[in-house]
Amino acid sequence: MRIVVLAGGIGGARFLRGLKAAQPEAEITVIGNTGDDIHLFGLKVCPDLDTVMYTLGGGIDEEKGWGRDDESFRVKEELAAYGAGPDWFGLGDRDVATHLVRTQMLGAGYPLSAVTEALCDRWRPGVRLLPMTDDRVETHVAVGEGGERRAIHFQEYWVRMRASVDAHAVVPVGAEQSVPAPGVLEAIAAADVVLFPPSNPVVSVGTILAVPGIRDAVATADAPVIGLSPLVGGAPVRGMADKVLAAVGVEATAAAVARHYGAKGRAAADDGPAGLLDGWLVDEVDAAAVADVEAAGIRCRAVPLMMTDLDATAAMARAALTLAGEVRA
Repeated sequence: MRIVVLAGGIGGARFLRGLKAAQPEAEITVIGNTGDDIHLFGLKVCPDLDTVMYTLGGGIDEEKGWGRDDESFRVKEELAAYGAGPDWFGLGDRDVATHLVRTQMLGAGYPLSAVTEALCDRWRPGVRLLPMTDDRVETHVAVGEGGERRAIHFQEYWVRMRASVDAHAVVPVGAEQSVPAPGVLEAIAAADVVLFPPSNPVVSVGTILAVPGIRDAVATADAPVIGLSPLVGGAPVRGMADKVLAAVGVEATAAAVARHYGAKGRAAADDGPAGLLDGWLVDEVDAAAVADVEAAGIRCRAVPLMMTDLDATAAMARAALTLAGEVRA
Protein backbone atom coordinates (compact mmCIF):
# COMPACT_ATOMS: atom_id res chain seq x y z
CA MET A 1 0.00 0.00 0.00
CA ARG A 2 1.28 3.43 -0.97
CA ILE A 3 0.18 6.06 1.52
CA VAL A 4 0.77 9.80 1.29
CA VAL A 5 0.40 11.91 4.44
CA LEU A 6 0.33 15.73 4.55
CA ALA A 7 1.90 16.33 7.94
CA GLY A 8 2.54 19.24 10.25
CA GLY A 9 4.43 19.00 13.51
CA ILE A 10 3.70 17.11 16.71
CA GLY A 11 0.24 15.80 15.84
CA GLY A 12 1.31 14.70 12.39
CA ALA A 13 4.49 13.04 13.66
CA ARG A 14 2.71 11.10 16.38
CA PHE A 15 0.02 10.00 13.96
CA LEU A 16 2.71 8.75 11.59
CA ARG A 17 4.16 6.60 14.35
CA GLY A 18 0.76 4.96 14.76
CA LEU A 19 0.34 4.59 11.00
CA LYS A 20 3.65 2.76 10.74
CA ALA A 21 2.56 0.42 13.53
CA ALA A 22 -0.77 -0.20 11.82
CA GLN A 23 0.72 -0.74 8.34
CA PRO A 24 4.35 -1.78 8.78
CA GLU A 25 4.68 -2.93 5.17
CA ALA A 26 3.24 0.22 3.61
CA GLU A 27 5.30 2.65 1.53
CA ILE A 28 4.65 5.94 3.31
CA THR A 29 5.53 9.30 1.79
CA VAL A 30 5.26 12.29 4.09
CA ILE A 31 4.83 15.74 2.58
CA GLY A 32 6.03 18.02 5.35
CA ASN A 33 5.02 21.58 6.10
CA THR A 34 7.86 24.07 5.71
CA GLY A 35 5.85 27.21 6.40
CA ASP A 36 7.04 27.06 10.02
CA ASP A 37 10.67 27.31 8.86
CA ILE A 38 12.65 30.19 10.29
CA HIS A 39 16.21 31.57 10.06
CA LEU A 40 17.81 32.03 13.47
CA PHE A 41 21.42 32.98 14.27
CA GLY A 42 22.34 32.31 10.66
CA LEU A 43 20.81 28.83 10.73
CA LYS A 44 17.94 27.39 8.70
CA VAL A 45 15.51 25.74 11.14
CA CYS A 46 12.77 23.42 9.85
CA PRO A 47 10.68 22.56 12.94
CA ASP A 48 8.03 20.36 11.33
CA LEU A 49 10.45 18.35 9.18
CA ASP A 50 12.69 17.79 12.19
CA THR A 51 9.81 16.80 14.46
CA VAL A 52 8.79 14.08 11.99
CA MET A 53 12.39 12.96 11.54
CA TYR A 54 13.20 12.86 15.26
CA THR A 55 9.89 11.26 16.27
CA LEU A 56 10.11 8.42 13.76
CA GLY A 57 13.88 8.10 14.17
CA GLY A 58 13.80 7.76 17.95
CA GLY A 59 15.44 11.05 18.89
CA ILE A 60 12.49 13.19 19.97
CA ASP A 61 11.89 14.66 23.41
CA GLU A 62 8.80 12.62 24.20
CA GLU A 63 7.56 14.95 26.92
CA LYS A 64 7.62 18.13 24.85
CA GLY A 65 6.95 16.45 21.51
CA TRP A 66 9.59 18.57 19.78
CA GLY A 67 13.38 18.97 19.95
CA ARG A 68 15.98 16.37 20.87
CA ASP A 69 15.92 13.99 23.77
CA ASP A 70 18.50 14.41 26.56
CA GLU A 71 18.97 18.01 25.45
CA SER A 72 20.98 20.85 26.97
CA PHE A 73 20.82 24.57 26.21
CA ARG A 74 24.31 25.96 26.82
CA VAL A 75 24.53 27.59 23.41
CA LYS A 76 21.22 29.36 24.09
CA GLU A 77 22.56 30.56 27.45
CA GLU A 78 25.76 31.87 25.87
CA LEU A 79 23.83 33.70 23.16
CA ALA A 80 21.68 35.32 25.85
CA ALA A 81 24.83 36.37 27.72
CA TYR A 82 25.94 38.20 24.57
CA GLY A 83 22.51 39.81 24.29
CA ALA A 84 21.91 38.06 20.98
CA GLY A 85 18.25 37.57 20.19
CA PRO A 86 15.65 36.40 19.83
CA ASP A 87 15.65 34.94 23.32
CA TRP A 88 12.17 33.40 22.99
CA PHE A 89 13.22 30.60 20.62
CA GLY A 90 15.49 28.07 22.27
CA LEU A 91 17.71 25.91 20.10
CA GLY A 92 19.07 22.95 22.00
CA ASP A 93 22.72 22.02 21.71
CA ARG A 94 22.10 18.68 20.02
CA ASP A 95 19.44 20.20 17.77
CA VAL A 96 21.88 22.88 16.61
CA ALA A 97 23.96 20.19 14.89
CA THR A 98 21.05 19.37 12.59
CA HIS A 99 20.60 23.02 11.66
CA LEU A 100 24.32 23.49 11.08
CA VAL A 101 24.46 20.57 8.66
CA ARG A 102 21.30 21.73 6.89
CA THR A 103 22.55 25.31 6.56
CA GLN A 104 25.95 24.22 5.27
CA MET A 105 24.38 21.97 2.64
CA LEU A 106 21.93 24.65 1.53
CA GLY A 107 24.82 27.10 1.29
CA ALA A 108 26.66 24.62 -0.91
CA GLY A 109 23.75 24.66 -3.34
CA TYR A 110 21.78 21.55 -2.40
CA PRO A 111 17.97 21.97 -2.42
CA LEU A 112 16.03 21.41 0.79
CA SER A 113 14.63 18.11 -0.50
CA ALA A 114 18.12 16.70 -1.01
CA VAL A 115 19.24 18.03 2.37
CA THR A 116 16.26 16.43 4.08
CA GLU A 117 17.04 13.11 2.44
CA ALA A 118 20.64 13.34 3.64
CA LEU A 119 19.56 14.12 7.22
CA CYS A 120 17.17 11.16 7.15
CA ASP A 121 20.07 8.88 6.22
CA ARG A 122 21.11 9.22 9.84
CA TRP A 123 17.67 8.95 11.47
CA ARG A 124 16.11 6.24 9.30
CA PRO A 125 12.51 7.35 9.96
CA GLY A 126 11.07 4.51 7.88
CA VAL A 127 9.16 6.91 5.61
CA ARG A 128 10.09 9.05 2.64
CA LEU A 129 10.09 12.59 4.01
CA LEU A 130 9.65 15.34 1.42
CA PRO A 131 9.40 19.06 2.10
CA MET A 132 6.35 20.55 0.41
CA THR A 133 8.67 22.80 -1.61
CA ASP A 134 12.34 23.62 -1.99
CA ASP A 135 11.44 27.30 -2.15
CA ARG A 136 11.29 29.64 0.82
CA VAL A 137 7.79 29.87 2.29
CA GLU A 138 7.16 31.35 5.75
CA THR A 139 3.80 31.59 7.45
CA HIS A 140 3.07 35.02 8.89
CA VAL A 141 0.22 35.97 11.20
CA ALA A 142 -1.45 39.39 11.39
CA VAL A 143 -2.04 40.37 15.03
CA GLY A 144 -3.11 43.47 16.90
CA GLU A 145 -0.82 44.83 19.62
CA GLY A 146 -1.03 48.24 21.23
CA GLY A 147 -3.83 49.29 18.94
CA GLU A 148 -1.80 48.55 15.81
CA ARG A 149 -1.96 45.60 13.44
CA ARG A 150 1.29 44.04 12.31
CA ALA A 151 2.47 40.83 10.71
CA ILE A 152 4.79 38.50 12.60
CA HIS A 153 6.35 35.14 11.84
CA PHE A 154 4.19 32.22 12.93
CA GLN A 155 6.94 31.07 15.31
CA GLU A 156 6.80 34.38 17.14
CA TYR A 157 3.01 34.13 17.37
CA TRP A 158 3.14 30.60 18.74
CA VAL A 159 6.36 30.46 20.75
CA ARG A 160 6.73 34.00 22.08
CA MET A 161 3.08 35.07 22.29
CA ARG A 162 1.65 31.57 22.89
CA ALA A 163 -1.24 32.58 20.62
CA SER A 164 -2.43 34.85 23.42
CA VAL A 165 -4.00 37.37 21.03
CA ASP A 166 -6.40 36.85 18.17
CA ALA A 167 -5.02 36.17 14.72
CA HIS A 168 -6.59 38.47 12.12
CA ALA A 169 -5.06 36.78 9.08
CA VAL A 170 -2.70 33.95 8.23
CA VAL A 171 -0.53 34.30 5.12
CA PRO A 172 1.97 31.74 3.75
CA VAL A 173 4.42 34.30 2.38
CA GLY A 174 6.11 33.06 -0.78
CA ALA A 175 3.69 30.21 -1.39
CA GLU A 176 2.25 31.69 -4.58
CA GLN A 177 5.69 31.78 -6.17
CA SER A 178 6.75 28.32 -4.99
CA VAL A 179 6.63 24.97 -6.75
CA PRO A 180 6.23 21.50 -5.22
CA ALA A 181 9.45 19.76 -4.29
CA PRO A 182 10.59 16.91 -6.56
CA GLY A 183 8.52 13.80 -5.98
CA VAL A 184 5.58 15.49 -4.27
CA LEU A 185 3.09 15.48 -7.13
CA GLU A 186 4.26 12.08 -8.33
CA ALA A 187 3.69 10.57 -4.87
CA ILE A 188 0.14 11.94 -4.70
CA ALA A 189 -0.64 10.64 -8.20
CA ALA A 190 0.65 7.16 -7.36
CA ALA A 191 -0.94 6.91 -3.89
CA ASP A 192 -3.48 4.30 -2.84
CA VAL A 193 -4.58 6.53 0.05
CA VAL A 194 -3.98 10.20 0.93
CA LEU A 195 -4.33 11.12 4.60
CA PHE A 196 -4.72 14.40 6.44
CA PRO A 197 -3.59 13.63 10.00
CA PRO A 198 -4.93 15.59 12.99
CA SER A 199 -2.60 18.49 12.15
CA ASN A 200 -3.53 22.16 12.13
CA PRO A 201 -5.79 22.68 9.09
CA VAL A 202 -4.62 26.26 8.55
CA VAL A 203 -0.90 26.54 9.34
CA SER A 204 0.11 22.92 8.71
CA VAL A 205 -2.05 21.11 6.13
CA GLY A 206 -3.37 24.41 4.79
CA THR A 207 0.11 25.74 4.13
CA ILE A 208 1.07 22.59 2.22
CA LEU A 209 -2.07 22.94 0.10
CA ALA A 210 -1.14 26.57 -0.63
CA VAL A 211 1.81 25.48 -2.77
CA PRO A 212 0.51 25.72 -6.36
CA GLY A 213 -0.25 22.30 -7.78
CA ILE A 214 -0.55 20.36 -4.52
CA ARG A 215 -4.20 21.15 -3.82
CA ASP A 216 -5.18 20.31 -7.39
CA ALA A 217 -3.22 17.06 -7.21
CA VAL A 218 -5.10 16.02 -4.05
CA ALA A 219 -8.47 17.16 -5.42
CA THR A 220 -8.04 15.08 -8.58
CA ALA A 221 -6.29 12.09 -7.02
CA ASP A 222 -7.71 8.67 -7.84
CA ALA A 223 -6.90 7.62 -4.27
CA PRO A 224 -9.39 8.20 -1.45
CA VAL A 225 -8.54 11.26 0.65
CA ILE A 226 -9.30 10.75 4.34
CA GLY A 227 -8.87 13.30 7.12
CA LEU A 228 -8.88 13.06 10.90
CA SER A 229 -10.28 15.93 12.92
CA PRO A 230 -7.75 17.90 14.99
CA LEU A 231 -10.63 19.16 17.12
CA VAL A 232 -12.37 17.14 19.81
CA GLY A 233 -15.42 18.55 21.51
CA GLY A 234 -14.91 21.90 19.82
CA ALA A 235 -11.35 22.40 21.05
CA PRO A 236 -7.92 21.53 19.67
CA VAL A 237 -6.30 18.52 21.30
CA ARG A 238 -3.02 20.41 21.20
CA GLY A 239 -1.98 23.79 19.87
CA MET A 240 -4.10 26.72 18.81
CA ALA A 241 -6.10 25.60 15.79
CA ASP A 242 -9.12 27.49 17.13
CA LYS A 243 -7.24 30.82 16.95
CA VAL A 244 -6.11 30.44 13.34
CA LEU A 245 -9.40 28.90 12.20
CA ALA A 246 -11.13 32.06 13.39
CA ALA A 247 -8.71 34.07 11.26
CA VAL A 248 -9.95 32.29 8.12
CA GLY A 249 -13.60 32.43 9.16
CA VAL A 250 -14.04 28.78 10.13
CA GLU A 251 -15.83 27.68 13.29
CA ALA A 252 -13.74 25.54 15.65
CA THR A 253 -15.75 22.33 15.27
CA ALA A 254 -14.98 19.00 13.64
CA ALA A 255 -17.81 19.45 11.13
CA ALA A 256 -16.76 22.97 10.18
CA VAL A 257 -13.19 21.87 9.47
CA ALA A 258 -14.51 19.08 7.22
CA ARG A 259 -16.61 21.61 5.30
CA HIS A 260 -13.55 23.89 5.12
CA TYR A 261 -11.63 21.14 3.30
CA GLY A 262 -14.73 20.34 1.24
CA ALA A 263 -16.02 17.22 -0.48
CA LYS A 264 -13.90 15.90 -3.31
CA GLY A 265 -15.53 16.41 -6.67
CA ARG A 266 -17.68 19.29 -5.50
CA ALA A 267 -17.02 22.94 -6.17
CA ALA A 268 -17.34 25.17 -3.14
CA ALA A 269 -20.64 27.01 -2.87
CA ASP A 270 -18.85 30.36 -3.07
CA ASP A 271 -16.96 29.37 -6.22
CA GLY A 272 -13.90 28.68 -4.13
CA PRO A 273 -11.40 25.87 -4.76
CA ALA A 274 -12.55 22.31 -5.38
CA GLY A 275 -13.12 20.11 -2.35
CA LEU A 276 -10.62 17.54 -1.16
CA LEU A 277 -12.14 14.96 1.19
CA ASP A 278 -13.73 11.59 0.52
CA GLY A 279 -13.90 10.72 4.22
CA TRP A 280 -13.57 12.34 7.63
CA LEU A 281 -13.12 10.90 11.11
CA VAL A 282 -14.45 12.69 14.17
CA ASP A 283 -14.06 11.73 17.80
CA GLU A 284 -16.85 9.83 19.53
CA VAL A 285 -17.75 12.92 21.56
CA ASP A 286 -18.55 14.61 18.25
CA ALA A 287 -20.75 11.79 16.95
CA ALA A 288 -23.61 14.24 16.46
CA ALA A 289 -21.53 15.90 13.72
CA VAL A 290 -21.52 12.80 11.50
CA ALA A 291 -24.83 13.62 9.82
CA ASP A 292 -23.74 17.21 9.19
CA VAL A 293 -20.50 16.10 7.55
CA GLU A 294 -22.23 13.48 5.42
CA ALA A 295 -24.78 16.08 4.31
CA ALA A 296 -21.81 17.97 2.85
CA GLY A 297 -20.96 14.92 0.71
CA ILE A 298 -18.17 13.52 2.88
CA ARG A 299 -18.36 10.05 4.43
CA CYS A 300 -17.91 10.34 8.16
CA ARG A 301 -17.38 7.99 11.08
CA ALA A 302 -17.01 8.64 14.82
CA VAL A 303 -14.08 6.82 16.44
CA PRO A 304 -11.71 7.52 19.36
CA LEU A 305 -9.24 10.19 18.22
CA MET A 306 -7.08 10.77 21.28
CA MET A 307 -3.48 9.69 20.69
CA THR A 308 -2.98 8.52 24.27
CA ASP A 309 -0.48 5.81 23.33
CA LEU A 310 0.84 3.91 20.32
CA ASP A 311 -2.01 1.39 20.31
CA ALA A 312 -4.65 4.11 20.35
CA THR A 313 -2.88 5.97 17.56
CA ALA A 314 -2.52 2.81 15.46
CA ALA A 315 -6.26 2.22 15.92
CA MET A 316 -6.92 5.71 14.56
CA ALA A 317 -4.78 4.96 11.52
CA ARG A 318 -6.56 1.66 10.93
CA ALA A 319 -9.93 3.44 11.14
CA ALA A 320 -8.78 5.93 8.49
CA LEU A 321 -7.63 3.14 6.19
CA THR A 322 -10.86 1.23 6.76
CA LEU A 323 -12.85 4.30 5.76
CA ALA A 324 -10.65 4.63 2.68
CA GLY A 325 -11.53 1.04 1.79
CA GLU A 326 -15.24 1.83 2.11
CA VAL A 327 -14.85 4.81 -0.21
CA ARG A 328 -12.89 2.77 -2.73
CA ALA A 329 -15.51 0.02 -2.70
